Amino acid sequence: MPATALKDPMGVECVFPDGSYATCLLRDESYPEFAQILMRALADLVHPHGPLKTANSVREYLASLRHFLPQLQVAGFDGTVQWLTRPRLAECLLGIKLARHEHHIRAMLRRLDELEQVFAPDVKHFVDGHPFKTRPARLRQSLPAYNEAEWRRLREVCEAGVASSYAVFRRAREESERGQDWRTGGLNRENIQFTLRNEGPENVGFGRKYIGVTRYDAEVRPLYAGGVYEAVAALFPSTVTVFDYQVLFGMRTGIVPDGIAELGLGDIDWAGDTTVLLDYIKGRTAAESLTLSRKATRLLEQWLDHSSVSRRFMPAAFKDQLWSRYAVTGPARWTNDEVDPYARGVWAKQRGLVDADGKPWQIHVHRIRTTFEASQDRRLWRGSSRATIDPNHTPAVEGDHYVAGQTPAQKDATETVIESGQTDLLRRARPRVIADGDGLADLVGKFPELVEQLRLDDAALAELIGGERDVFAAGCSDQLSGLHGPKGRPCPARPWVCLLCPLALFAPRHVGNLMRLRAFFGRQWRQMTSAAFMAVFGPYAQRLDALLTLTYFNETVLREAAAEVSDTDEELPLRPEELTA
Repeated sequence: MPATALKDPMGVECVFPDGSYATCLLRDESYPEFAQILMRALADLVHPHGPLKTANSVREYLASLRHFLPQLQVAGFDGTVQWLTRPRLAECLLGIKLARHEHHIRAMLRRLDELEQVFAPDVKHFVDGHPFKTRPARLRQSLPAYNEAEWRRLREVCEAGVASSYAVFRRAREESERGQDWRTGGLNRENIQFTLRNEGPENVGFGRKYIGVTRYDAEVRPLYAGGVYEAVAALFPSTVTVFDYQVLFGMRTGIVPDGIAELGLGDIDWAGDTTVLLDYIKGRTAAESLTLSRKATRLLEQWLDHSSVSRRFMPAAFKDQLWSRYAVTGPARWTNDEVDPYARGVWAKQRGLVDADGKPWQIHVHRIRTTFEASQDRRLWRGSSRATIDPNHTPAVEGDHYVAGQTPAQKDATETVIESGQTDLLRRARPRVIADGDGLADLVGKFPELVEQLRLDDAALAELIGGERDVFAAGCSDQLSGLHGPKGRPCPARPWVCLLCPLALFAPRHVGNLMRLRAFFGRQWRQMTSAAFMAVFGPYAQRLDALLTLTYFNETVLREAAAEVSDTDEELPLRPEELTA
């Protein structure tokens, strides 16, 4: 149990996820029985059941309770929960001066009702409602994007930091494979890293207090200038190293900082050897997902390897978090908290980042996403070194006089892009394969070229006709072809992509799901602009309209399938960002 309510003295005894311990006291004897049940609610608000992760947060809630109890006394509170009707509770909350105190009291009352169901429905609705006082909005301008020089400098620093720390880690891991226990083999780099890798970073036996100052300075200091701290940091990434990875990951993905900080191993979905689908939480909206670029995927793979030794010794509460790490100094050894401003300042100082005045460069993590988005906006490219067409040239002049002068590698890349586009156009123009007959002979008779092209034997064709190779909207002749994803892996394409896929086979049994796709397109049409809809779903919607006609399916099949559609998102396998309002 991370937190326990105390009776005497009244307060909360907490053990926080970072390992720190604290006893927070109320120091108010008014209404002891009522205060005691609120203490139980406050204890349940401590992580992992609630949002409170530090002793200071708990003390802030206790301070709010000290402001609330006198208001109860003024209103004539009799000490029982039943006395708290909606008008009386409103009177007491109106007497509180600060918005944060009201927010804390409502949170404790809400958790109390969740635990013990003590409030009438109208009181519960009132507690869950809007507060009387709101925090004043801070009037500030949005932080601008970093300029190109700053962005390039930040990227170079992070890449250098990541490369350096990973090289040190790999060297330390190789040393550990050649070593033995330092107690029997002596103090050298190999034996020290062997011991750390097999016993973990806590309570290392070769520290100053274990072997004495004289031996420590004579035998450990020559191996590691930073002593024990440097030896441990070689195998167990520090907060400074983690921040290198987080900043560089944000620069390559554009994910919001809070989304990066809260990532867990369960949010990573490998769709092949080089493709990753990442789920994250964007605080102001909801859950989102992103297919990582190749560089971001390589960085994620490197971090998982870099932290592999640490994960062997992490407490269970930290193993599922992506950025969990070991802190050599401080009250908390293992942590996965967001890197605080002080640690960012230490990072900037260690990395030598200074501003125009020579002061340490203060990193604003939200500017990273702002700059990433700005770099994707072609309207900001005019006059920039990123521009592919000089603002003083028309596209025709640029193409005739500049694009033509390509190196062999550039020309090969251009031709590859053109060939890929032409192949895609030809693929989309192929006729739809619709099996409305009874079996294999019908398919072979109608589409001999398809059967020859797919190179499927009779058993595979029978599976295709019989439905054993069905996906959501069609039958797929080869899910491992790599047409829309990594070759040899199940196809990660969205359901509507099958509509234009040359490997898809449509049969009457698929009409129900095709109707559900049509309803989904209709909902998206109502909530998107026409331009946005046509860019994302237009080709698929047009193919679907041509497919669901009497030319291919009889009226009875279409009518029965349409009657089964409920027009809700639950009918389709959708990601959070694809849901309709």
